[in-house]
Amino acid sequence: MTPDTPRSVSPGNPPARPRRSVRSVPPIRSLRSLRRLPRRGLPLRLAAPVDWARQRPTWREASPAVIAAALKRSAARPSGNWYVLGPSKEIRPGRPHGRTIAGTEVVAWRDTAGRLLAGPGACPHLGAPLRESPVHCGRLVCHWHGLALDGRGAAGWEPYPAHDDGVLAWVRLDAVGGEEPLDRPVLPARPPRAASLTAVTEAEGVCEPEDVVANRLDPWHGAWFHPYSFSDLTVVRAPGVEADPADAEEDGFVVEVSFKVGSRGTVPVRAAFTAPEPRTVVMRIVEGEGATSVVETHATPLGADDRGRPRTMVTEAVLATSDRPGFALARAAAPLLRPLVRRASARLWRDDLAYAERRWHLRGTGRFPG
Repeated sequence: MTPDTPRSVSPGNPPARPRRSVRSVPPIRSLRSLRRLPRRGLPLRLAAPVDWARQRPTWREASPAVIAAALKRSAARPSGNWYVLGPSKEIRPGRPHGRTIAGTEVVAWRDTAGRLLAGPGACPHLGAPLRESPVHCGRLVCHWHGLALDGRGAAGWEPYPAHDDGVLAWVRLDAVGGEEPLDRPVLPARPPRAASLTAVTEAEGVCEPEDVVANRLDPWHGAWFHPYSFSDLTVVRAPGVEADPADAEEDGFVVEVSFKVGSRGTVPVRAAFTAPEPRTVVMRIVEGEGATSVVETHATPLGADDRGRPRTMVTEAVLATSDRPGFALARAAAPLLRPLVRRASARLWRDDLAYAERRWHLRGTGRFPG
């Protein structure tokens, strides 16, 4: 599906009922659906098949005003001009990694110590594409005339600040972001990497970062739009339209949802969605199996395609953890499990990018009802 063949949608949303932020929520272990779970037994429970058309409608709760207000507050938070370059593992020793971010060519590579280096992707001499140049002894050597770059300024080439958090690689582009620079990216709390199973998925869409963030700030669509992955989804707390933007943790959505495993297995959890900066939304499991696990969604503007449409790269980082003794086996089997996690993420983002692209298309034609 392309943006020129938009997915059909239901008729325009009726006026949303005003709703207040709910602050007091019963703990997840008091829920009837979770009481049957053994404390240390298998996290799975059996559930009857759900008739998709007979689910409880969520359109009245999914207030466009609440989503728009949350999006506006996230856009006002500082990013320090940091943008995701890609998965850390994709920037390997001995080879360059190139990406265009908001129309700016960036090249990254690693020196002999494995340190991440980054800078303009065009050679300052005659503009050669440095993403195609070899790395020799930790130096990026232009393949047109041999200009060697060691990550320090040379011949008019000046490096960009770069950061490797062990999962994602970042670059700071002050001329693009235009904000007060920060020394490091705005990163959410994560479970210890040594105790986590990590996987990173990337997907590109024709939309802007705000369309991706808006999708993630609409948790109500989960069980309807992704019935193959989620069921029994209830938003138990949503921020008010006038929520405090300074409190990024409190200014979020809390949901109770069951992750589907196979045809009848489910894993019920409570999860919180927050937006710590303009291009990032974090889903954190706060109660239930895998508590403290996070899924980070980062939206990076790439630039316009040959038709002038904006392109955005979605980078989704999963850091899954568990205090179950058997989880050590899952970490040991990470090379086998990562492709499965990536496949599941890619399936979700196939649909969610259709949502984001549709939103961008409607905004661009003045027909977006939100």
